[in-house]
Amino acid sequence: MPVISRFYGILVKMYFGDHAPPHFHAEYGEFSAVISINDFGMLQGYLPPKALALVAEWASVHQQELLDNWESLSERGDGSFKKIAPLE
Repeated sequence: MPVISRFYGILVKMYFGDHAPPHFHAEYGEFSAVISINDFGMLQGYLPPKALALVAEWASVHQQELLDNWESLSERGDGSFKKIAPLE
C-alpha cells in the first residue's frame, strides 16, 4: 500500500484496486481510519480528534490530487500515483 503523504506523525495511504467509495487510509500511532475523499468523513476506524482534524484539513486542500490517485490506484490499477505534499 503506497504511502502518499506523511505529516505530524500521520501516514496517508491508498491500496491498489481498493473498493468504492473513494477513500484513503490514515494511520496515527496505533490508530487507523478510512476517510472518504468526497466529504472527509470517517468511514471506518478511529483517529484522535486532533489527528482527524489535521487529516480533514489536509484532505480538503488536496481533494483533487486524492481523487486523481484514487483513479490511478483503484480504477485503472496502473500504480501511477503521485506523492502529495504534507500539511504545513
